[in-house]
Amino acid sequence: MARHHQPRKGSVAFSPRKRSAKETPRIKSWPKSEEQGLLGLAGYKVGMTHIMMVDNTKNSPTEGMEIATPVTIMEVPPVFVMGFRAYEKTSRGLKALTDVLADNLNEDLSRKIRLPKDYNKDKSLANIQENMDYVVEIRALINTNPRVTSVPKKKPEIFECGLGGKTPQEQLDFALEVLGKEISARDVFADGEHVDSIAVTKGKGFQGPVKRWGIRIQYGKAARSSKARHVGSIGPWTPSRTMWTVAQAGQMGYHKRTEYNKKILKIGDASEVDAVNPDGGFIKYGLVKNDYLIIKGSLPGPSKRLIILRKAIRAHGKHNDAPQINYISTASKQGV
Repeated sequence: MARHHQPRKGSVAFSPRKRSAKETPRIKSWPKSEEQGLLGLAGYKVGMTHIMMVDNTKNSPTEGMEIATPVTIMEVPPVFVMGFRAYEKTSRGLKALTDVLADNLNEDLSRKIRLPKDYNKDKSLANIQENMDYVVEIRALINTNPRVTSVPKKKPEIFECGLGGKTPQEQLDFALEVLGKEISARDVFADGEHVDSIAVTKGKGFQGPVKRWGIRIQYGKAARSSKARHVGSIGPWTPSRTMWTVAQAGQMGYHKRTEYNKKILKIGDASEVDAVNPDGGFIKYGLVKNDYLIIKGSLPGPSKRLIILRKAIRAHGKHNDAPQINYISTASKQGV
């Protein structure tokens, strides 16, 4: 009797599928860039709409034609450079040497961290400059400002951001230049640029193996068919244990995920928010009040979720020209 191969159900690439520890994602890798500047930015997911644009993708079947494209709107108010951190290389990887904090920290930061009272900025900076021979990387410490958005929160998020520069000294010079200043989206990205989006996905709670892994529902004459939505077998007699690869029920969603090469179609200014705000505002978000991004396709997470955009670490170098946008749908989403 012929034996038929059946591929396994569901990818095990992201196991274990447990809840993310934090809603603010931690980025472990930054691209190498010789150009001074921040390598990332954070914003809040607003919602989706559609636009009409002229396809400028070379050799595309619709090149030069007007096409409808689904897009995601992100609100990106200016972020604040609250400090920077120096790293030295050890036998166990990178180790933080010290932090340098700005003098004019936001009062809302006290909701997130305990602000130092007797902090000596010059002493920390002198410590870095004395050990520059051992410093291999400088990263900026960024805090967001959700108070100015439609997100109902006051507590800012804090995250590390990589810096561009040929040497650690160049990174240090740029960090000192922007310390205590606000950085807007146009200072980091450009229209048509590709970026990576890192965020925590929508949480779907505890789900069974059919929805979580995509296994088949048991057919009527199968053994133990009184329970249809379960795994037919969780393993053999030998080895006498259940393998971790067996599809079982558990947490689904609320995982940190990275999506590569998302295209920024347009960076809009706060004075142009009427161009994207629909009648009645975006569902579960409200109105966009600050600078915004129009990004082609979807982004991970629900509305109001913090999304960190990073300069593309796997950039393919193609189609980096901004398309011509002829129409942005502002029809009310309330009835959808």
